[in-house]
Amino acid sequence: MLARPVALVTGASRGIGRGIGQALARSGYAIAINYAGNEAAAREAQASLGDQVESLLCQADVGSAADRDRLVVAVLGRWERIDALVNNAGITSPGRKDILEATEDGWDRVMAVNLKGPYFLTQRVVREMIRLRDGLVHPTVVNVSSLSAETVSVNRGDYCVSKAGLKMLTQLWAARTAEYGIRVYEVRPGVITTDMTVGVKDRYDRLIAEGLTPIGRWGTPDDVGRAVAALVTGQIPYCTGDTINIDGGFHIRRL
Repeated sequence: MLARPVALVTGASRGIGRGIGQALARSGYAIAINYAGNEAAAREAQASLGDQVESLLCQADVGSAADRDRLVVAVLGRWERIDALVNNAGITSPGRKDILEATEDGWDRVMAVNLKGPYFLTQRVVREMIRLRDGLVHPTVVNVSSLSAETVSVNRGDYCVSKAGLKMLTQLWAARTAEYGIRVYEVRPGVITTDMTVGVKDRYDRLIAEGLTPIGRWGTPDDVGRAVAALVTGQIPYCTGDTINIDGGFHIRRL
């Protein structure tokens, strides 16, 4: 069995997921890079980890039960362990339709990837963590949500609800798995610089300049990655079920 711990990061081919993979690699983890369809981006993410990091590319749609099972089997087949699961994969609301115009098909797809996927992938992985717990290093689950968990966007209602659901998902699994030494957290990013936010750069540049966040800059994938690494490596041991805001203070209510 591999001596170093193993982290499975979903949606790890780009953006926040790639930053998380890089941070965990720096912390000594082997990285399973899950991606849904963009193999080229996944290979770039793998290359960014460096030659000294053991890694595995794992194509899977976390919204699919068969794919989730195949994903876990692939990681266990390579390393025989999963010490950390980071549920990062997510999609935005299809078409960003106003809630008066939103469709059930869009709702079902967002919920499958953003909420059902993490719920049942956690179940699948936690069962393995319990089975292997005596040989694991700080068994941990981290759910990556969004400031949209508590900030309304009426053109992304399904997305907001899915991210809000991750808070309860986190608390449920934290309560259920604490007896096995498994810690579960929600990490909630704010305005983060990724290829997905390029289209709103001018708007958020202006809002940040006007004081949107007490820490007056964009967040980076590395900001999120460092927070996840601190949790996964056991730097905050007397804590589970909590939400860690990585948003520059956006969540602080101010007059």
